[in-house]
Amino acid sequence: MKITEASIWGIHLPLKEPFVVSYATFPYMPSIILELKTDNGLSGFGEAVPDEHVTGESFEGAYELLKHILIPEVLGESPFNIEHIHQKMNEKLIQNPSIKAAVDIACYDLMGKASGLPIYDLIGGRAHERLTYPKVISIGTPEKMAAQCTRALEEGYKDLKIKLSGDVQADVDRLHAIRKAAGKGVPIRVDVNQGWKTADQAKRALSQFDTLDLDWVEQPLAPHEFEAMNELRSHSSIPLMLDESVVSETDLNRAIVSRAADKINIKLMKCGGIYPAIHMAKTAEAAGLTCQIGSMVESSIGSAAGYHAAMARKNITSTELTGPLLFSCDIGNLNYQIPEAVLNDQPGLGINIDRVALDELSVKYDEIKGDLTK
Repeated sequence: MKITEASIWGIHLPLKEPFVVSYATFPYMPSIILELKTDNGLSGFGEAVPDEHVTGESFEGAYELLKHILIPEVLGESPFNIEHIHQKMNEKLIQNPSIKAAVDIACYDLMGKASGLPIYDLIGGRAHERLTYPKVISIGTPEKMAAQCTRALEEGYKDLKIKLSGDVQADVDRLHAIRKAAGKGVPIRVDVNQGWKTADQAKRALSQFDTLDLDWVEQPLAPHEFEAMNELRSHSSIPLMLDESVVSETDLNRAIVSRAADKINIKLMKCGGIYPAIHMAKTAEAAGLTCQIGSMVESSIGSAAGYHAAMARKNITSTELTGPLLFSCDIGNLNYQIPEAVLNDQPGLGINIDRVALDELSVKYDEIKGDLTK
């Protein structure tokens, strides 16, 4: 089985309302959808969601690099040669992880369809019975965020994830309002998205969080601040998670050596797909760290891929892949039943692609065919 053709769509996924984090506001989510076809008639889908603030990629640049650099390297290859494919991609391009993830996910979708197995069975089998996800609340006023949390709990969510701004007093006010609205015992995790500028500012904020019974605080400082994170950990009673700091396995090794985190947030878009994500989870496990699989607000394609990776590793203890719930129109049918994502036992990703929606949301499209005589 060889990959013979590729199609690429550049799409804008419409959000129900703008998604606000400390470094940006997203009115819609730009995404790149990849379809790989093989000489035996199979078709596999992957997705790239580039983000200049996290992966260092722009939507336009990622699309062109995928089209002109990576796809030519993949044509003629068997999707089962996944390590070789990653080696070829890494030799051609430094970094650019989200478009490597698109290729990786499409290859795993093909492998699953060729073997008749869901992806999680290809990478370790079921390590979990259930995959739960929190309600993610983007930045707003304390009153608005508290009301959103109350509504989420009424809808059946069991966990809350709160985005913070980096303004210490405003963040403290937000969390006190949210804890009051949620009541005691509801798990709350927070994500600062690099918002606190210094370790002293972060210490001041964390000292005011002690009474709020938080599960963990994610990425309080800038990505390169490993030593400062180590210092922060020594002053914090709340577990700390790294996200933007840990893009690659090299970053993970640095975090382990510097003792910079209690938890690691792995994202397929950051590390290059399922194959490297599983390697990172194993490395973290050896160091005694638990992991989360998060997302860059992806469609059902990228979200399903992340859930398959999470399903197969015991030390991936939490997931946050809720992009499809934020869109007014998605291109797939990943099954969400609050507060769980339900993976079926269908081959590959196990989702159906809505090609009509894909075409309607598309702002760019290309087809690339290989040389069948080779």
